[in-house]
Amino acid sequence: MSVRRLDPVQPTAPFKFNAENAAWAKKTIAQYPAGKQASAVIALLWRAQEQNEGWVSRPVMEYIGDMLSMAFIRVYEIATFYSMFQLSPVGKKAHIQVCGTTPCMLRGAEDLKKVCQRKIHNDPHHLNADGSLSWEEVECLGACVNAPMVQVWKDTYEDLTPASFEKLIDDLAAGRAVKPGPQIDRQHSMAFGGATALTDKSLYSKQRTFTRVEAPPPPPPAAPTAAAPAPVAAPVVAAVAAPANAPVISRVAKVETTPAKAAPVKKAAPAAKPAAAGPELLKKPRTGSKADDLKLIWGVGPAFEKLLNKVGIWHFDQIASWNAADIKHVDALLKGFHGRIARDEWVKQAKKLSRGWRPENSIGDKPGKK
Repeated sequence: MSVRRLDPVQPTAPFKFNAENAAWAKKTIAQYPAGKQASAVIALLWRAQEQNEGWVSRPVMEYIGDMLSMAFIRVYEIATFYSMFQLSPVGKKAHIQVCGTTPCMLRGAEDLKKVCQRKIHNDPHHLNADGSLSWEEVECLGACVNAPMVQVWKDTYEDLTPASFEKLIDDLAAGRAVKPGPQIDRQHSMAFGGATALTDKSLYSKQRTFTRVEAPPPPPPAAPTAAAPAPVAAPVVAAVAAPANAPVISRVAKVETTPAKAAPVKKAAPAAKPAAAGPELLKKPRTGSKADDLKLIWGVGPAFEKLLNKVGIWHFDQIASWNAADIKHVDALLKGFHGRIARDEWVKQAKKLSRGWRPENSIGDKPGKK
């Protein structure tokens, strides 16, 4: 970004909003909560620039700073950062901003800049001989489909050629009325050959009628069905106990039979013990032992060690025993550090550390290496 500095020649007279702008400023500042009035600085600078013939001078910035109880340097920072604020006097009749971004550049923006150099001044941000016109190159102004284009105050002028742009500058300098928008025979950003979509005029007239389709009525409730007759109970026949080991005679076939031996009842297999739910997590180090220095695991620092202790991990052998499900369980507990267990191979490191390996045993070796 180019360096933007205040103009070396500043007015000596103080700046002050006129009555209309002062009332507007008071209303604008009241929209912000108490203590946040400085948020209105951009809006007030913009309105002051419009009143001050298109540029923001030092007296303007200091006036806005006093109004918002801001340090002047804060107002300077804002005015010099945003290129929408002009830091030097601009043309009283027109300040022309030529878009030089890629679409406009490809469509002839360089030729438009040459017109500005010839008719206004060789350098941007300089006034012409009578102080009525000035120009500058800016970034995209948002009418790429109508490139090349320029902006004058709040209006854009599009689809320019060097000849039509020269005429526009002459009209602005003479104070003649100009028409914003495309400078060729097309409406806004319509295609050159005219409209190609929604061209059926009946779409916009009352010729089309629409038939309302009503939803079908709900079906009538089903008729109640007759209740099925209750089943007739079978007659109950009393059984007569027979002597033990006596033959049983069928009343139907009159065939003697002997009672069948009852099948032996198999004992149910003992229920399997439920698998341990998740990895071993401890509230504190095991009785009779100190907590292992988990910082020896590559990638674990003091803060990370405290987090591991907090979730119940104090010893290398806890980590060394983890399976895939355990890793997934612990990974969910380590908020903000998901994936570290697998990525840094904690299980492999912990197995090596639980067997007594220490970094000083092999310079440059990581616990995860074999």
